[in-house]
Amino acid sequence: MLQKAMPEAPKALSVEGTVVENNDKALKFIEDVTINADEVQKRVLSKILSRSADTEYLRRNGLNGCTDRGTFKKVMPVITYEDLKPDIERIANGDTSQILCSHPISEFLTSSGTSAGERKLMPTIDEELERRLFLYSLLMPVMSQFVPGLDKGKGMYFLFVKSEAKTPGGLVARPVLTSYYKSSYFKNKPNDPYTNYTSPNETILCLDSYQSMYSQLLCGLCQNEKVVRVGAVFASGFIRAIHFLQKHWGLLCNDIRTGTIDPKITDPYVREAVSKILKPNPKLADFVEAECSNGSWKGIITRLWPNTKYIDVIVTGTMSQYIPALDYYSNSLPLVCTMYASSECYFGINLDPLCKPSEVSYTLIPTMAYFEFLPVTRENELISTISEPTTLNDEEKQQLVDLVDVKLGQEYELVVTTYAGLYRYRVGDILRVSGFKNNSPQFNFICRKNVVLSIDSDKTDEVELQNAVKNAANQLGQFEASLVEYTSYADTSATPGHYVLYWELSVKDANSIPPSVFENFCFTVEESLHSVYRQGRVSDKSIGPLEIRVVENGTFDMLMDFALTQGASINQYKTPRCVKYAPIIELLNSRVISSYFSQKYPRWSPGQKQWCTQN
Repeated sequence: MLQKAMPEAPKALSVEGTVVENNDKALKFIEDVTINADEVQKRVLSKILSRSADTEYLRRNGLNGCTDRGTFKKVMPVITYEDLKPDIERIANGDTSQILCSHPISEFLTSSGTSAGERKLMPTIDEELERRLFLYSLLMPVMSQFVPGLDKGKGMYFLFVKSEAKTPGGLVARPVLTSYYKSSYFKNKPNDPYTNYTSPNETILCLDSYQSMYSQLLCGLCQNEKVVRVGAVFASGFIRAIHFLQKHWGLLCNDIRTGTIDPKITDPYVREAVSKILKPNPKLADFVEAECSNGSWKGIITRLWPNTKYIDVIVTGTMSQYIPALDYYSNSLPLVCTMYASSECYFGINLDPLCKPSEVSYTLIPTMAYFEFLPVTRENELISTISEPTTLNDEEKQQLVDLVDVKLGQEYELVVTTYAGLYRYRVGDILRVSGFKNNSPQFNFICRKNVVLSIDSDKTDEVELQNAVKNAANQLGQFEASLVEYTSYADTSATPGHYVLYWELSVKDANSIPPSVFENFCFTVEESLHSVYRQGRVSDKSIGPLEIRVVENGTFDMLMDFALTQGASINQYKTPRCVKYAPIIELLNSRVISSYFSQKYPRWSPGQKQWCTQN
């Protein structure tokens, strides 16, 4: 059989080549690795296992130097963070022996504190930065196929760093994006037209979130005619920037008019960097003032930055709730999700970036890691049986399938083996196969698996909750109101326990919505939830009436500020859809201005009860 040489991921695209040449190289690489996806995956696994053959973890599990897939799948366990935690703690405490990886652990990347209740430490090695950089280098060549001229302007991206911590053993622990922004590569970026940002590095690297946001907005306004794309990591972060502009446009206009920086900006490096961009411009100040003070913020993005072609933010999963606001502020510019990544590993890219947000799919790049997939079964469209990660038995381990063997339409939990010491690690993301690029599958991101509400036998996941809240919140429009943010809480302080939704509203007249309407909202949410929940309400009486607590404006900003003080990263922060931490619940309850309960039972039929019993 003819053995075709497998494509290698180059260290980096040449900075000396033309934009067209580099784009062509990137696209050819994507074509090659997706055609040869299975062979690339075999080689990736073999390379990971061969170079880490002497590590304690692989020897402990009896791999004995084998590098083939069959032996790997037979002897290696499928694990969660809890399984790995003792080894992680040893490394964090200073053990430099080859525990997980043959290469020295260079730092820990911390996961988002709002994804699973605690900040996890993910080991990484120096070469992983190159791997992540290469994935970044594929994004704009793909984007340029759909939107021309991106190399002729600048990107206005709101990017932030988080302060670092050090483990007892002296290793740095920080979010993956902070690691990237503080790397010498980012700080000394080559002359690449695709990484030409309006924000100087000093504004991004400033730890004071107010000064960082203010200075980045100021620089973006000063260069408004040059901006061709705007963005942030998550949609929520971009909306936060717009709200910041709404509060502080007067100060920003004064700075632009006079060419001086507001005294609240005290960081000397920020002031020096901004002073190189900021010059007195009364005409621009008058323009910004006129746009921000005219009473309507509809289309403010395209009004202030008229050459903007798209917004680059994550709007999948629960971030989809921000789509209406983004459409409002941008006059419905395309919303682009470019890549899929986490603290554990960078996974893949979106090859159809101008698709609708509801159709976003990611092509996993086979060189990034070795990928496996654990089938996830939902009992029906409404009921999700996705639960907390558990240890798999031998039969369940055999259900894992390789990258090229996934089935169209099937949902899977992603399992990765990385160069940095994670072996058959359950990421916790649920993906649905949406199609294929050559032999490499493409996936919709469905949800994080362990975000649930539960009172009794009911389990409500993130997607179900989002859809139920959306069904109720859609009725707010008739009262000239909208839902700004929400979270939930399973209140079991009384029997039976009940679901609590905290809603922050944008409304002209709070008295315009009568209590009976909110009570109906509660009922609408309950009607939209799954059969097991409704059975608990109607038949078993194990769940009490759902409650909506309306909170004061600004509550969810306070919630984010609190999370940041607890170590969350501003880049990774996402409003938690279910809260369990007592101080957060106390904060929310202290801001409640009104409360309403469902006054009716939702519909439920015994037939669904029999079906649930059979399963």
